[in-house]
Parts: sequence; C-alpha cells; structure tokens
Amino acid sequence: MIQRMTSTIKRKTTMLTLAFLCMASWAQAQEDFPRTPSGKPDFSGNYDISSLTPYQRPVSYGDRLYLTEEEVQSLRDREMGIRAADATESDPERGPPQAGGNIGSYNDFWFDRGNDGMSIDGRYRTSILTYPENGRMPARTPQGQAKADAAPKFAWPERDGAWWLETGDSPYDGPENQTLGVRCIYQGGVTIPIRPSVYNNLKTIVQTDEYMMIFIEWMHWARIIRIGDENHKPATLATFDGDSIGWWEDDTLVVETVNFLDQPHQPAERRVIERFTPLNADGFLYSFTVEDTDYEDSYSGEQLWPRSDQIPYEYACHEGNYAMKATLMGARVREREWREQNPDLQAQ
Repeated sequence: MIQRMTSTIKRKTTMLTLAFLCMASWAQAQEDFPRTPSGKPDFSGNYDISSLTPYQRPVSYGDRLYLTEEEVQSLRDREMGIRAADATESDPERGPPQAGGNIGSYNDFWFDRGNDGMSIDGRYRTSILTYPENGRMPARTPQGQAKADAAPKFAWPERDGAWWLETGDSPYDGPENQTLGVRCIYQGGVTIPIRPSVYNNLKTIVQTDEYMMIFIEWMHWARIIRIGDENHKPATLATFDGDSIGWWEDDTLVVETVNFLDQPHQPAERRVIERFTPLNADGFLYSFTVEDTDYEDSYSGEQLWPRSDQIPYEYACHEGNYAMKATLMGARVREREWREQNPDLQAQ
C-alpha cells in the first residue's frame, strides 16, 4: 500500500501546504460557515463548480499562474461568443453534412461551462493544475503509456467501411470494447480528483461526523468517505473511485484515497490526497495531489467550490444510451457491406 504522507508529497507541496495553513487559519475565524453539532465544518449542500478556467494551462502561459485583466476579459468574451454562435437557430433548408464530416453536437443549452474563470484571493488563475509548475499533466511512464494505448477508446471511424476487418482491430465487437463513459459506468475525470467539465457541474455533499458523501451525477456516482477511520479496506475490494478515509487537520478535512481500478479487474497504483478547506458561508477551497505510477511525476491543483441554490438533475445515461446500440448496429451493417463487396477476402 502506498504510505500516507510520503516525503514526495511533502517536498512537492511545501508552498501549497503553507498557503493552505494560512487559509485554514483564516477560515477558522469564519463564524458563518455551517458546523456540525460536534463543531466541525459542515460541507453539506449543493455546489456549482463550473468554470472557464481550464484544467491544464495553455502552453503559451508557461509557468505563469495568474491572468491579466485583459486576458480574463478575453476569456469571458470568447465564451460568450461561442455561446451566442451555438445558440443560433439552424437553417431548416440546409443540406446534409459532407460525407465523413462533423455533424455537430447538442444545442448550446445542454452545456454548462460557467460564465467566468476561477478567482482565488482576487486573482484569476491560468489553470486548475498548479503542479508541475507549467500547469500541465506530467508525461506518462512507458508502463503508463502502454496501458493507455491498450485501453478502450472512443473510436472515431478512421476511414469509410469496416476498416477493422482489414486491420484486425476490434473497436466495435461489443460494449466491452467501449470506454467506461460510453458504457455509462464511470467518468473518472470528474469523480476523483473532482474537476469541472462541459456539463453536470453541480455536486451535492451530505456530511455527518463519521461520513461524507459526494454525489457525482455524471453516472449517478456517490463517493463515500469514512471520517476518522485509520485503515483502508483490502486492495482486493478495489473500485473505480478507490477507497477513501478522512481526518481533520484543524478545520480542513483531509481525504486519502487508494485501491483504484482503471478498468474492470485492472488495479491502479494511485494515491489521491484531497483537502476541503472552508472559506466562508459561500463555499470552500478544494485542492488535490495525485501520485500515480503511470506518470513520471505527481500533479496537484486547486479550485473554489461555490455554494448553489440549484439542484442536480438526473443524467439518465443508461436509460437514454441509444448511442451504444446504434454504434454496434452500425458496425454490423458496415461489416455486412464489406463482406458483400469482398466475397473472396477473409478478415484478418
């Protein structure tokens, strides 16, 4: 098992830790933050974490952590321009899309990217990731790259026809060849560590003195954190979102998660530390550090969680997952056409 609070974490997050301690001390003076009967911060509620701040920093910013006022306004203007363009009514007299071309996506109202970037202490960030210093994911190890190459992918057609019968690939053999997201099972990128996406950015927390539940509606996923438990469950009980235990450091709830699965029956050597630090009645600071043997370095980030009076609605991925059936049916049609056109050829 990966050991708690390793020297690697301490070395690479020294500056962040100092900042968190300062913010935690300041947060202790916030009498308006809800508290449990035992006096601990109560994070229960709904939060809207939508943000125009990207997860990874654009390469053009280098190691720069903050945006200028002009860059912040440009960020807003770009989003409003995209929103206005996507909300334009489609021409009913338009012709069919070009063969093999992009047919577009949902109307804009489906998306929920937010209206502004993320501001901490009055300064707008260039990215959610703060470590490595360039705000970008570290490179994969050879082992990690091999695993990524072998994992199911959202397979766009490489060319017309049943090309996989010629190459020997199997992107459409069955549901197991599709990603966990396409199968409506799990969305790791929004579950742990938690980060904004293009929609489903409302999160719900329910907390007691012994447990915290974080509800991730994207795939109806409820993360359960055991507060005060000093021992993780056996690695044989690994799950996609791992096994989480939490403890208090002053008014900050620290959560350690291990025992992950990357794919069914595929354990991952990963350790995630999350910190929930109350700021005021309007929300808290969420920060994370990930150690993963599939990457050459750890990575860290932080973002605000503002309270919301909105509630999440059901995503209904399984119930409306016509894409899976249509994808497999379409593949069978392509294969039949290929065999009719190539009666003397055998699939490799």
